[in-house]
Amino acid sequence: MDDFDRRLIDLLTVNARTSTAALGRALGLSRSTVQDRIARLERQGVIAGYTVKLGDPAPRRRVSALVMISVNARLADRAVHALRKMPEVLRLHSISGQYDLCATVGTETHDAMDAALDAIGRLPGVERTMSSIVLSTKMER
Repeated sequence: MDDFDRRLIDLLTVNARTSTAALGRALGLSRSTVQDRIARLERQGVIAGYTVKLGDPAPRRRVSALVMISVNARLADRAVHALRKMPEVLRLHSISGQYDLCATVGTETHDAMDAALDAIGRLPGVERTMSSIVLSTKMER
């Protein structure tokens, strides 16, 4: 990955719908070169997908939690695989410190959050969790 790839990713992070022609102009590259770079970054897994960011009036998951997860090292891959399959798990980070993973979990209701947290606790390899319900978002990019 070179400087053009990093700048391309930065531009796509701001607006993933930017046309390849506009990206090319911003980077000083041809449209076809930008298309080739995007395709390569997708094949390599650097770009894993695209998403929609909802505005305030749009329906969204109203209850969010940050879930710290400690896993058995021998079963870590199974735990991560199972967490990736859960639609409530919006983000999953590998972290240093007392816990191994940090998940952002989102649900429509508190009851659904309770069920999701229980399901995470029962996953193979999960040894313990600590959850914090998000009260408000002070800043988001």
